[in-house]
Amino acid sequence: MCAAMVAEPASTLGSAGMAASLPVVRIEALNHFYGRGESRSQVLFDNGIELGAGQFVVMTGPSGAGKTTLLTLVGALRSVQEGRIEVLGRDLSKLGRSELVVTRRNVGFIFQLHNLFDALSAYENVMMAMQLRRGQPAEMRERGTAILQRLGLGHRIDHKPRSLSGGERQRVAIARALVNSPNLVLADEPTAALDRDSAHKVVDLLKETTVEQGSTVVMVTHDHRIIEKADRLVHMVDGRIASDVVLHDQLRICEFLKTVDVFKNLTPIELTHVAEKVAKRQFVAGDVIIRQGEAGEDFYLISDGTVEVMREGHDVARLGAGDFFGEGALITGEPRNATVLANDNLETYVLGKTEFRAAIEASRSFRDQLYRVYFLRH
Repeated sequence: MCAAMVAEPASTLGSAGMAASLPVVRIEALNHFYGRGESRSQVLFDNGIELGAGQFVVMTGPSGAGKTTLLTLVGALRSVQEGRIEVLGRDLSKLGRSELVVTRRNVGFIFQLHNLFDALSAYENVMMAMQLRRGQPAEMRERGTAILQRLGLGHRIDHKPRSLSGGERQRVAIARALVNSPNLVLADEPTAALDRDSAHKVVDLLKETTVEQGSTVVMVTHDHRIIEKADRLVHMVDGRIASDVVLHDQLRICEFLKTVDVFKNLTPIELTHVAEKVAKRQFVAGDVIIRQGEAGEDFYLISDGTVEVMREGHDVARLGAGDFFGEGALITGEPRNATVLANDNLETYVLGKTEFRAAIEASRSFRDQLYRVYFLRH
């Protein structure tokens, strides 16, 4: 199966972190307060998260949990008080007024209040957004008409808001937010005023923007039917991100773990518990993933790509998809006995030392299989 061994990832992420595209949103140590003096109250507490391109993120939580506040801070509709928010690679707190305007033009906003211009038709409201990017009138007409038709408003294109139902107005607002194919879409309860069929059309369109255009969608909702479309589920409670689950990755990790000998006898519940603790980590060719002589902190499963295992400067083994390494030092407590290098672009699933030991203790079958493989190697 593989060649046991080995150390810690190259510095925090080293060049591996640079290999992946920059996050669309990066939040660090974010706090926020309302009011002043004795009436000042904290509504967000030390939040941090990174969102990558092409993710459909569903944010849930009770009313008052801080979801809308977080959304408006990311959209630069409120000023950052404490902490850091980067959107599309730019630190919002360091941007001037004109730079913030430019950043907002790459963000599509959908809020519960549609905020349409009453004097303009449905198409003209959408066209207002397109004019920010400019373009030929014929092309804009075609694009604006197409997205309104996609949302079931083809017969209402030239109607003004007062002639539209609440749900129709909301769909016009959604079309306006998406017509420019923004890099980031922030949606606060966008389907709350919609019937079931209209809600499905909206969610399908939002999902489509992540798949076909690589946009990132962050959607606050209480509609649990939408969760099945999500790539990632973020739950907020009392101003804090209480959980952050990458749904697709968890399913893929479970399917992947079942193909690895040491995990194949785990029950579905045991597999799920392990998958919840696994993080994805990527490397590029030449990265030192672990180094001989260092303390062991992580256990690695190779999802895609290959690595070279070296001891005392000599090649020992080459490992590929389905292989694992790094368990030796975690089992024995001794330093890494080999160095592992990425041969090419590499995708791994990683269990930290604490989670690794918890998984061993939780499952006798995993422990027995792992020890058997490890000691057969030596």
